[in-house]
Amino acid sequence: MKTVAIVGCGAYMDAGFGCPGEWRCLKAAAKGDHLFEEPSQVVAFIRCECPGRTVAPNLGMAMKLSETRPDAIYLSSCLVNARPGCPYTTAEELASVLESKTGIPVVQGTHGYH
Repeated sequence: MKTVAIVGCGAYMDAGFGCPGEWRCLKAAAKGDHLFEEPSQVVAFIRCECPGRTVAPNLGMAMKLSETRPDAIYLSSCLVNARPGCPYTTAEELASVLESKTGIPVVQGTHGYH
């Protein structure tokens, strides 16, 4: 089974803009829906906290502590499609940073549930 880490926007989740946190991302991963090509095991769920400087180190710590290197990193749909968008970075920039720091492919988005 494919293992994945998910990065969600902490500010978006906390503000209640239609994203209650993990459940939709976890459902899509478990079922292999939407941008997940197959059912996948989520081994880490990291909240990106403003201004985003800690997301790469936190992901690294999650991999170290869990002793698991995910096959892919998914940026949550709430992070990728947030309106208003992040004032600190774009999903593309965050994906680029995570890929360069970890060497793990990053997928932008998780689910299409409303």
